Amino acid sequence: MGEARDDPRVFLVEPEMRGVIPLDGFHIPTRLRRTVRSEPFEVRGDTAFGAVIDACAASAPGREDTWINAPIRRLYLELHALGRAHSIECWRDEALVGGLYGVTLGGAFFGESMFSRATDASKVALVHLVARLKRGGWRLLDAQFRTPHLDQFGLIETPQFVYLEMLERALTVQPDAAVLIRPLTGVEAIAYSLQPTTQAS
Repeated sequence: MGEARDDPRVFLVEPEMRGVIPLDGFHIPTRLRRTVRSEPFEVRGDTAFGAVIDACAASAPGREDTWINAPIRRLYLELHALGRAHSIECWRDEALVGGLYGVTLGGAFFGESMFSRATDASKVALVHLVARLKRGGWRLLDAQFRTPHLDQFGLIETPQFVYLEMLERALTVQPDAAVLIRPLTGVEAIAYSLQPTTQAS
């Protein structure tokens, strides 16, 4: 992480309690299910990775600064070029209105940041991400820190030593990364995100 947008330094954070969204315990609030099914956005994967990072780093009410500085942006763009970092994007009338990005390693996906310029856009992106992760065979969705925003999706906090065991198991899996860019309907996104991982194809 960076201390601030204009601070060139980067430091590592290893929280004692790790925020994880269990793929088999993913919860979608009822109202959000209706929103996802109604498809208010066109959801795409990896079509505007740099723009998603920039939107996540942009100032917003209550969050004037960001931990995403120039070195971090450059490193994530390099990871994206290597096929290791991905974005899920919500578009409306060809405008990017929400999304998220993260890094994949083995069967672990490390969510980094999300943004929303339209109601529920980041939430819809998360549902679509989980659907793709489960369909492609991922085993771990690392959210890093617990937030009230993520609690509604079933996030749990796990001690770091337990998290490392989960991570070790996930790293043995080789998921199908191509599913991250395949289109899904809203109905499909709901269905895949709620089905058991043992049945994901």
